[in-house]
Amino acid sequence: MTTPERESMEFDVVIVGAGPAGLSAAIRLKQLDADLNVVVLEKGSEVGAHILSGAVLDPVGLDALLPDWRDMGAPITVPVRQDTFYMLGAGGKIRVPNFAMPPLMSNHGNFIVSMGNVCRWMAEVAEGLGVEIFPGMACSEIIYGDKGQVTGVVAGEFGRNPDGTPGASYEPGMELLGKYVFLSEGVRGSLSKQVIAKYDLARDSDVQKYGLGMKEIWEIDPAKHRPGTVTHTMGWPLDGNAGGGSFIYHMDNNQVYVGFVVHLNYENPFVYPYMEFQRFKHHPMVADLLKGGKRVAYGARAINEGGYQSIPKSAFPGGALLGCSAGLVNVPRIKGNHNAMLSGKLAAEYAHNAIRTGRSGDILDGYDSDLKSGPVGQDLKKVRNVKPLWSRYGLLASLTIGGFDMWTNDLFGFSLFGTLKHGKTDAEATKKQFGYSPIDYPRPDGVLSFDRLTNVSFSMTNHAENQPSHLKLIDPDIPVDRNLPDYAGLSARYCPAGVYEFVQEEGKRARFVINFQNCVHCKTCDIKDPAQNIIWTVPQGGDGPNYPNM
Repeated sequence: MTTPERESMEFDVVIVGAGPAGLSAAIRLKQLDADLNVVVLEKGSEVGAHILSGAVLDPVGLDALLPDWRDMGAPITVPVRQDTFYMLGAGGKIRVPNFAMPPLMSNHGNFIVSMGNVCRWMAEVAEGLGVEIFPGMACSEIIYGDKGQVTGVVAGEFGRNPDGTPGASYEPGMELLGKYVFLSEGVRGSLSKQVIAKYDLARDSDVQKYGLGMKEIWEIDPAKHRPGTVTHTMGWPLDGNAGGGSFIYHMDNNQVYVGFVVHLNYENPFVYPYMEFQRFKHHPMVADLLKGGKRVAYGARAINEGGYQSIPKSAFPGGALLGCSAGLVNVPRIKGNHNAMLSGKLAAEYAHNAIRTGRSGDILDGYDSDLKSGPVGQDLKKVRNVKPLWSRYGLLASLTIGGFDMWTNDLFGFSLFGTLKHGKTDAEATKKQFGYSPIDYPRPDGVLSFDRLTNVSFSMTNHAENQPSHLKLIDPDIPVDRNLPDYAGLSARYCPAGVYEFVQEEGKRARFVINFQNCVHCKTCDIKDPAQNIIWTVPQGGDGPNYPNM
């Protein structure tokens, strides 16, 4: 394919992704030097359109970045007032007392928020400081310099035909060049993957692990609404099939966030994460809360779960990985936004110092070392063994041994286990269907539980149909020749949006169909596919979900 001619624009710093990490970096750069030329590129139709998070926000990152945020009109107004944790059985529950939980698990002083709305507000702050923010600009390529360093990105390419050739309204996009490029694409970003591979940034780190997080927003009976209430559960309905758990957060306006996370290292190929979420809502505790209410939004995204030992080298020639691009989620706390903000602030300070001294395109080594030894690394190091213990020994071990490990780390700053390894990738953990039986999931009732395609319509997802599929197959024969017979067509179940299906017509070979228009950009296929045959790339800018208050 011939490389088209493109116009270019030059900046001091180019930031890919208008999430909490990218926006924090942009704000900090302009705080340090108002004359710096900073641009943020966002693939969503607007800032916040592709942001999905729980979310209970630890304000430590925002306190460091914008100490006066409480007086600046931030949409952070629902403090946590009650914090509960339950173990669920099929028909009952047992509350785990708060005093048994390690102090780091407390949500005292935290806030229930819509991170989409927080990012929209942060974008206003950034623009007020002079940051240029371009939504609807998907970044499809990395640009490299003559010394192999990252010098920019290609953004805003539109109008290719389904076969990849330029269409009648083709626009080649622009080259946005910077002295430094920050990648804050979120989990499993397509450009971040390329940079990690090119510079072998993960050579000294453990494998990355992931979970699939699904979330619905419900408007409930005002009599049942308790603003500031945080509830987490573990156990049923997953039991021994997979690791994971749920969250229920009472926001304002009679809204409740209901979410469910399934760890993607499950072995049984018949596990259907989306249906586990739908079944969860029929537990008496949850059903009673939601009865008489209505679901108003749905979405899904993958979550980094590798933690401290899985952070790659986060500085590369010409730039840095921020936030979930570096994997900074604290899994037991189910929090990563505070670390994303701190990483963006830190990267900005190192880039500012480099530019001030006339440097560009080199490695910001201090950023990587400070990220791992400073507040972010300290936050993640305390909980580094919980996920490996859970993966090896199951839920009970994560609660008992993992809890003990967090207590010793929190009180004494050390672990009796050292640093445990994760072992296999989530794709490698998947076993073939032989020896497993299909799981009989109840049919959605249309009241508490819903089929996937109906729920996807509540994500307001849209992709132009006359563009190339952004979900690429390395070998188009693998799904039917290997994944269907060996893994019972796993991709038809792990996707929370119904993108993949196997169509069997009598007397004909099965066909693998990719309904890319349904894609909510969760990246699960890129992670869980046993053959690692599906590559997630960006579609045209502005396409994908349009989340309102996620």
